[in-house]
Amino acid sequence: MSDPTVPARGAAPDAPSRDAERVELPPHRFAGLVAPAIDRAFVAGMLAGRDGGAELSARYGGSAATGFLVEFRTRLATPGGTVSSPGFAALTRYRDPAACQRVLDKQIAYGMLQRRPDGGCCATDRGLAFLGELWRVHAEVTAELWAGHDDRVGRLVTALGRVLAYALVLAESDEPGAFAAMAPPHEPEGSPPGVLLLNRLGTLRYHRADAHAAAWAAAGHTATSIAALPPGPEWLAIEQETDRRAADPYAVLTADERLAMLADLAALPG
Repeated sequence: MSDPTVPARGAAPDAPSRDAERVELPPHRFAGLVAPAIDRAFVAGMLAGRDGGAELSARYGGSAATGFLVEFRTRLATPGGTVSSPGFAALTRYRDPAACQRVLDKQIAYGMLQRRPDGGCCATDRGLAFLGELWRVHAEVTAELWAGHDDRVGRLVTALGRVLAYALVLAESDEPGAFAAMAPPHEPEGSPPGVLLLNRLGTLRYHRADAHAAAWAAAGHTATSIAALPPGPEWLAIEQETDRRAADPYAVLTADERLAMLADLAALPG
């Protein structure tokens, strides 16, 4: 695969053609550039649903009852969808394990989740009802947030679908982690483009999260020590290694498609 490129700017009148001036943007550099753009769009979509989601959550017992359902919605809403015990550990790797189990126990007590014999968890009928309503909230708020950007949203949904599909193929040879626990996202027939975009963005973030965890583990860190690491040469080296490990799924896109993804994400409101 050839390296993706971006056009250079400010060429002199007698300079070589634009094609000859294109500057290399290899996959690991693209991974570093697209990560904050993905974060921004995803967070904007989730924040847009904050008020409606809080009202919905309150009807089911509040955040103490629904927190993990919201966080793991794209897996738990899948028919028969289960977050395994190793998957749960990967998804909560930066949090205190005992505290997470106490939160999980509370949500089980509220009747929103149930524990599986293998230590994993899945949604109860009540939990699935909550998730069905949450899907409608997200459909409404993303339609409003990204109104007038139908073409842009459509392009991103298509591109992200290809990236996620390729990431799943690549993940078959990897150690199970947060991405394997959450991918592919639940996409019932008739899901509106805004919901597809929100959940594909969210799922892809777990791929980078695993890449980051692998990078800091290879550097001798733990979840606790990496959280305390200040910016500096070591921090930068881990970020660069994260970019390298997160880059492979973007090979499924052409150079122009990668640039279009960056431009579309940057142009989304939020």
